[in-house]
Amino acid sequence: MRLMSLARLFLLLALVCVATVARAADRPTVTIGVLKFGTVSWELDVIRHHRLDEAAGFELKLMELASGQAAQIALQGGAVDMIASDWLWVARQRAAGADLTFIPHSAAVGALMVPAASPIASVADLKGRRIGVAGTPIDKSWLLLKALARDRYALDLDAAATPVFAAPPLLNQKATTGELDAVLNFWPYAARLQAVGMRTVIGVDGMMRDLGLSAQVPAVGFVFHEGWAKANPAALDAFVAASRKAKAIMAQSDAEWDRLRPLMKAEDEATWAALRDQFRAGIPQRWTEDEREAAARLYGLMAKLGGRELVGNAMALPDGTFWPGVRF
Repeated sequence: MRLMSLARLFLLLALVCVATVARAADRPTVTIGVLKFGTVSWELDVIRHHRLDEAAGFELKLMELASGQAAQIALQGGAVDMIASDWLWVARQRAAGADLTFIPHSAAVGALMVPAASPIASVADLKGRRIGVAGTPIDKSWLLLKALARDRYALDLDAAATPVFAAPPLLNQKATTGELDAVLNFWPYAARLQAVGMRTVIGVDGMMRDLGLSAQVPAVGFVFHEGWAKANPAALDAFVAASRKAKAIMAQSDAEWDRLRPLMKAEDEATWAALRDQFRAGIPQRWTEDEREAAARLYGLMAKLGGRELVGNAMALPDGTFWPGVRF
């Protein structure tokens, strides 16, 4: 009798395993190219940890890549289904004939940071200052800062200040040693400066508002081929559903952020809290026609400020840059 019971147990387990494998085989996969310690990987880790992909009916696979450029190449070459990138790049590629399209991930943006005791209180006070800028002279944040300085304060920052273009970590180092008067850096690095006592003069979101762009515009999103989306509508819808649930967990649960600490690489408690709070502040609350129209206006401004070097040949936002099937 006991042998018969064991046999039945083994048979039941075998059937469960077969059913599990069959269910997994039935689920579509979504492969995302991701930077291992990039901020987007935090959300994807939440999806996988809580099996939100399984609950939504798909399997999330990650391909770790060394750089943003490597991710772009992987997407264009068909090695992955999605990557995280900014929509200005999507628009430029689309204008050149690619069928790339975008859904929002985060509206978190950088900020102009100064030491706590700095006399710099506004953009007007940047005259004669050394300003560290992440990226190049056509960095979007720098173009917005220059436009704001010109329009509101009649200040030409190229002539009246000394911009120093460098990689974000190097700028933070120079800022904390007093080699720079102000730093315009991406949000994870601005959060780190905040954690060591530096203060925000103005965020990039504030620059956009002051330039007349009142709606929240996403900075980074998930990018994929329109052809893939049309061929895999169920997989895309399932991913969007899982992404929303992951963001909800991250918005509400401090315990989840405790679990994410190893991925965040926060140097201390203050940095961890600043990164958490900045990520939460960037979770998109709306993605309607108002936000899309604001993005189109921002694109027009970027085209005017950065020219062909930034946007290529498309001086207006190309149709299809934003995937139409997603609303918040």
